[in-house]
Amino acid sequence: MFIKNLSLKNFRNYENEVFDFKSGINVLVGDNAQGKTNCAEAVFYLCTGYSPRASKDKQVIRYGEKSANIVGSCQSRYGKVEVSIEFTGSQKNIALNGVPIKKIGELMGNINSVFFNPGELKLIQQSPEDRRRFLDISLSQMDRSYFYSLQKYRKILEQRNDLLKNPDREVVYDTLPLWDSELSSVAIEIINKRKEFISKLIPHAKNFHFYVTGGEELELSLETPYFSGTTKEDLITAFSEKTEKDLVLGYTTVGPHRDDIKIKIDGEDVRVYGSQGQQRTTAISLKLAELEVFNERFNEYPILILDDALSELDSKRRLKLIEKLKGFQTIITLTDLPLELQNLGDINVINVSGGKIKN
Repeated sequence: MFIKNLSLKNFRNYENEVFDFKSGINVLVGDNAQGKTNCAEAVFYLCTGYSPRASKDKQVIRYGEKSANIVGSCQSRYGKVEVSIEFTGSQKNIALNGVPIKKIGELMGNINSVFFNPGELKLIQQSPEDRRRFLDISLSQMDRSYFYSLQKYRKILEQRNDLLKNPDREVVYDTLPLWDSELSSVAIEIINKRKEFISKLIPHAKNFHFYVTGGEELELSLETPYFSGTTKEDLITAFSEKTEKDLVLGYTTVGPHRDDIKIKIDGEDVRVYGSQGQQRTTAISLKLAELEVFNERFNEYPILILDDALSELDSKRRLKLIEKLKGFQTIITLTDLPLELQNLGDINVINVSGGKIKN
């Protein structure tokens, strides 16, 4: 799978530009704040309908304009795919092969990507929410039913939390078992798919990390601190056991919204004891492993987007990472072209300055 061209109109700092990409390594080169990351962001938008950077879609509209457009044409083993997204101040309109779609879920899986930038270090350094987001973005692209289950779970969870705040305790105790049953049905699907994904991720992440670091052992596991069972009934029991606590707190303390990924290097928690370099390498190893899981699922690699991912790596680790970029499309943003990339020869270099492509 690879993106052939990308058209940006009034998107971020781009007025009207068209990017032509090769199926191999593509490098966007330019000074900071010139638009390299904006281009990478647009590619990710085409894959998921969401931005890895903007909290609101209207933030991507060029200053002084009322709307923005991105259009991308992609080639996969299943044929050609074109996605277009129009942003207005109040909404975004998405079309797939010229046909408008109403649900983001219909977009998932048409163009797949793995995205990494320095902000992705949150995956290692910060809260469980960031690690769940990693799981959810990956699984939603791989499995559209997972995306819909996640949406359903969040809706039921919100309704259960509203019920917990009801001062009429008789109503709460009478109604809660119904919500617990509904929530458990969806939750067990999410948990099982996360476990399956992690089990597939582990061997690839371990191998990549060992290769890049020259010997460090990476360990991964999905943590479900609220229960140790495997069935819907186990979850219902867990919900029931935490009812009194939930009533006091006013929110649900059990469920996949509490999941986390435990990450260790040589037996030590990388979040607590890992150096900045180890944390960065771990995050990149997870992303590279994600590529392999995609390939096992669809028999083709997704697009790899590396936004400023090489600058903080030493020459040895940078070279080892670049060696792994052969065989699939990669879009890399850099302020300058390192020798390791120059030596590859057959790469597509695109110079960007002030929101324009410079030949």
